[in-house]
Amino acid sequence: MVFVSLPSRKRPHNRWAAALLALVALTVFLWLRWGLGATARGEVLQHWGTVSGSSGQWRSLWLDGRVVRLFSALFIHASFLHLLGNGLFLLIFGAPSERALGPWRLLALFLVGGAAGNLVAALLIGEPARVIIGASGGISALVGAYLVLFPKARLGVVVPLGLWLEFIKLPAASLIGLWVLLQLAFTYAGPAFGAMAWSAHLTGFAVGVVMAVLFRPSLRRQSRG
Repeated sequence: MVFVSLPSRKRPHNRWAAALLALVALTVFLWLRWGLGATARGEVLQHWGTVSGSSGQWRSLWLDGRVVRLFSALFIHASFLHLLGNGLFLLIFGAPSERALGPWRLLALFLVGGAAGNLVAALLIGEPARVIIGASGGISALVGAYLVLFPKARLGVVVPLGLWLEFIKLPAASLIGLWVLLQLAFTYAGPAFGAMAWSAHLTGFAVGVVMAVLFRPSLRRQSRG
């Protein structure tokens, strides 16, 4: 099953944030994959990825620079499929959201939601010194914002039916709701399920919803102006 974003009829605005996020993530991935050896790559992940730990350990995050890792980890991906999956969600949910929010609000959503997701995951993962990487928390924030900004939107879904592919339109709220339920189930199963920080997804989604709601008054004033 593949999500396909349906284009908006609104007049396009200056947009660069989603493309910039994709470019930075791709550049970092290529540098790690082909620019460094295995040992140096591991050192980069340890130094710039978010490392899990107890709440007591994370009290010192402002002193040892650990807070920076909450953001830098968003641009590091473990594999091409990891990068591709986040890139597809960035295209489907980030590009329409940027048309409504503008690039700076989109960047704020991605960074704040992603950092919050990494922090919660670092505190909830039971095992110490687990490295958390990937843009999923920030992407989840964009999914939450999309739900607030386009509550009645419909997404095109390509469904395989035997030898044929059927293109149908379904409410985005239903698809996102199903996605949230899956994240809840996977979070309950634990981080070992799929080696993913599922709690980061839920946290990012919640942050995206809240921030989009807070942005709406300024967006209304901007549209009237």
